[in-house]
Amino acid sequence: MNHASTSGVNQASAPRTQTLRISEIFYSLQGETRTLGLPTVFIRLTGCPLRCVYCDTEYAFHGGTQIALGDILEQAAVFNTRFVTVTGGEPLAQPNCWPLLQMLCDEGYEVSLETSGALSVADVDARVVKVLDLKTPGSGESHRNDYENIALLNPHDQVKFVITDREDYDWARFKVDELGLVGRVSDILFSPVHGKLTPTQLADWILADRLPVRFQLQLHKLLWNDEPGR
Repeated sequence: MNHASTSGVNQASAPRTQTLRISEIFYSLQGETRTLGLPTVFIRLTGCPLRCVYCDTEYAFHGGTQIALGDILEQAAVFNTRFVTVTGGEPLAQPNCWPLLQMLCDEGYEVSLETSGALSVADVDARVVKVLDLKTPGSGESHRNDYENIALLNPHDQVKFVITDREDYDWARFKVDELGLVGRVSDILFSPVHGKLTPTQLADWILADRLPVRFQLQLHKLLWNDEPGR
């Protein structure tokens, strides 16, 4: 697939002076969100200021390799796919994430950003689909939620709640109402924490309460047991 640039920034001319610390760049099926199952390039940035108790990407907290933005674009182009997800860690913890997102959009990709919601999304390119993960009490980090981000969400964005137990579920469904998420974003995602809450239990709660949310499982865990790079 040829991704035409709309701003004069292309893979060959993208700046080599701007860099990001990257844990991995890989090609896989999207494991969650509205593009579930679609072949996607994942760009995982290193570092995160949060420490959720159920985090499944702790290997991205430290290490990584500094890579120029232009080289990141070149690596993404190898896989010849429409979809790119920028994730972490917490990608917005690195300031050069913002220009990377813009450059990916300019190259014609459909770009999504997985962010914790603890950092402002005010400067994220409007073309990016923001997947905002509001932290539940069971995460241990709910006090870090920046609720000013809600007003910055666009109709194509998504809000995710990762549910550990009934307390989290009740908290999340009240937040859906309190924040007026129905109609504000395209999808409200409820996910059970792998190994802590059975998917069937969460599905039963959603059906009993007739919640207008999308139940989701993490496809990559089912297929590859959460192996890094898959």
